[in-house]
Amino acid sequence: MSKLTRREALALVAAGPVALCATARADTPPTTFSVDEIVDSGHKFFGGLSRGLAEAVQEAARRWGLPNAYILGQEASGAFVGGLRYGEGKMYTRNAGDQPVYWQGPSVGFDWGADGDRTMMLVYNLPAMGAIYQRFGGVDGAAYFVGGFGFTALDAAGVVVVPIRTGVGARIGVNLGYLKFTERATWNPF
Repeated sequence: MSKLTRREALALVAAGPVALCATARADTPPTTFSVDEIVDSGHKFFGGLSRGLAEAVQEAARRWGLPNAYILGQEASGAFVGGLRYGEGKMYTRNAGDQPVYWQGPSVGFDWGADGDRTMMLVYNLPAMGAIYQRFGGVDGAAYFVGGFGFTALDAAGVVVVPIRTGVGARIGVNLGYLKFTERATWNPF
């Protein structure tokens, strides 16, 4: 085993606290948001459809507890038996910062139409920021003409994502699919 020089020892001592702080921030799961905070943020984002948002957030809190992250964004989708969905937004956390996220995914089922949505996604049990970058599968359904509102739940490795959507378009049906979250926009839904 070789001896450290004085310069190397000083560099290790100086870098230690910085490295420990960076590691603690990356590995510390984000703390939760209250229902009121989520609803207030949604009021600003969704505007006039706030009553339905408040009901959806309260129902999600009843089922899954308080989220430790949420995403606000827009998405577009279309389907005729098979469908595609693309979106982009920003993920908010308490102690790990905010960052842009993108999602895309295929679906298959009894589903027809096209829509453009404003989307809030509640994220539960997120252990670290990077855990969002995976595929979340589930069943989704929609029934509206011109405008609508709904939510569903998607799961992957214990992390639950609950998209709450309000959209404009014509859409009816139910489908099975997944959303894949990425750090950069991509056209590849798989």
